[in-house]
Parts: sequence; C-alpha cells; structure tokens
Amino acid sequence: MLKKLLITGAAGTLGRMIRTEMGGVAETLRLSDLVPIEDAPEGAEVVTCDLADAEAVDRLVAGCDGVVHLGGISVEKPFGSILQSNIIGLHNLYEAARRHGQPRILFASSNHVVGFHPQDAWLGTDAAHKPDGWYGVSKSFGEAVALMYFHKFGQETAMVRIGSVTPEPIDRRALATWFAPEDFVSLIACVFRATRLGCPVIWGVSDKDTSWWDNSGARYLGWRPKRNSPKRSRRCPCLPPMRRCRNGRAACSPRCRFRRTEAQISSAQA
Repeated sequence: MLKKLLITGAAGTLGRMIRTEMGGVAETLRLSDLVPIEDAPEGAEVVTCDLADAEAVDRLVAGCDGVVHLGGISVEKPFGSILQSNIIGLHNLYEAARRHGQPRILFASSNHVVGFHPQDAWLGTDAAHKPDGWYGVSKSFGEAVALMYFHKFGQETAMVRIGSVTPEPIDRRALATWFAPEDFVSLIACVFRATRLGCPVIWGVSDKDTSWWDNSGARYLGWRPKRNSPKRSRRCPCLPPMRRCRNGRAACSPRCRFRRTEAQISSAQA
C-alpha cells in the first residue's frame, strides 16, 4: 500500500468519483485542484494548486509515492487554455516527480488521442495518434512526455486512454467506450500494486463485445474489468442513438462542436 497518493484534478468529475474509493490503495490522500475541495474524505490533505505554477507543483508532489494525474482541462478548449494546464502543467508535474524520487504516475490520457480513426477500425495500443482537437493533441503530448521520462529517467507511468466514465452508458456510442467507475478504481489499484509497470498504454474501458480497442498488451498487469456494457444495453433498450458529426461519424461527446442534428444529416445524405 502507498504511504501517500496524490490525486490532481480531485474536484472534477472523475476525481469526485474515485477519491472516496482509495482506502485500499494509500494510507493518506493528498487531493489537489485549482478550485477548493469542500467535501474531501476524512483525513485527506487538501491543497489548492495551479498546475502551471512550477514551484507550487513541486511542493505538491513532495512526499508522495504515487500520483493519479486527472488535473487539467478535460474538454475541447482554445489552445491558450489547453497550453497552461495540459502542457505546461504536465511538464511541471513530471519535473517535480523527477526531483522527488519518481513516484509512479497514472496519467489520465484520452481516447481523443486517436479520435480520427474510423469507427470500424480495431485499435491496439500501438495505433497511430490521430488527435481530434487541441485537447487530444495535449494528451498525445502527455503520452510523449511520459515515454521520454521513462526511457531517459526510468519514470514509470500508466497512460490510461479513458473512454466514457459514467455510472451507466449514456448512448449507443458509449456501449463501445464505457468505463465503469468501479473498473477505473480497480485499474488504479492494479497500477500501484504491480511489481513491474513500465510505461504502457492502457485503454480505459470496461469489458464488452462491442469495444473498438484491444487491451491485450496490458494483460501482464493482471487487471480485468468486471462490468460489461452489452449486458447494460439489453437492460436499457431505450438508449438514444449515437450523436453525429459533420464528418458523418459519431460525435465525441454531447458537447462536440461538430455535432449535427438528424435533420442536417438526412439533408446531407439526400
């Protein structure tokens, strides 16, 4: 068990989902975000920190023997916003880790790293990067940084390309990308328990027959998701259809700026 686990972005959606479930992973949690955290678990350390502030990040990482890096912007934004938190902030985190004993890191990457692959492609962890926006570019950069620090300094990182973390699948696209919160928690525990980690890419997705992603390259870690989205689809036949984009493919999220209405799609296909 870790002595102290740092969770950045702990006030965000993913942070709120997992921070109360880390009792079996670490004796003490250090929770950090740019905004105050009002409802932290009992005994947790709470630190307000801007990831773009290198000195603050250095103090944040000191004394931790594990990091779950969820911090930064998690949706598509203009490049200037992405630059500060997702690129400069990530550099600051890895430099702090290098100076403070190289605690193992779980980096929350994203399926948006490969967002412009066709939906009918079966993607392994070695699939070419095809980011679908500045957010995806920042996560591609993050994976490159993790690999450089691993090969140059021996810094271990699990690069988890997170799918759709929701209590249940929200639409038919999510049947292929759904990542149940309890499966995310079990993956975190596995990453920090593993004798050997290295710097693998891991698809953050629950078990399913309809997945677009091949996780066989990470089986050496011993992680097996327990939830299955096709079983959920049979219980929830009313799931809405996939949202569509200008390019005719499924939208990346309900907030996708390329999303089109069904009427626009029908008109374009006429």
